[in-house]
Amino acid sequence: MTARDPTFAIPGRPERNYPRSGGVEYEGETVFELTPDDDRPNDDLETLVASVLDSGPYRSGDFMELPMLLYLVRDDETGDVFRVTVRNRAVQLHVLPETDSEGLRRFYDRLVDDSTCGWSVACRTDFA
Repeated sequence: MTARDPTFAIPGRPERNYPRSGGVEYEGETVFELTPDDDRPNDDLETLVASVLDSGPYRSGDFMELPMLLYLVRDDETGDVFRVTVRNRAVQLHVLPETDSEGLRRFYDRLVDDSTCGWSVACRTDFA
């Protein structure tokens, strides 16, 4: 699915599991990929994402030592929780069990408002 005026309808949610060895694992995945119409490098997109998170009603953090930013985000107005990454010149919104469409839509709207380009949105799912 690709859209210019996306609804952010969530076709499936991951299931959270707690293995006996500790930690948390997710089964299944839904990711909304937001791609700018211009050819922005990942560094510019990371700066844009940080700006949206800093100015919006968000609590967020980059909690993991990974080769790329991985934010866990909570929209304090909608209560939605989701992950945000920048990868392959796109912003990815990863659906978690608590995520609703409204929080994703509001993040997208803020991203569009803070940028000077158009955006396309694609949704991909992976459920076994």
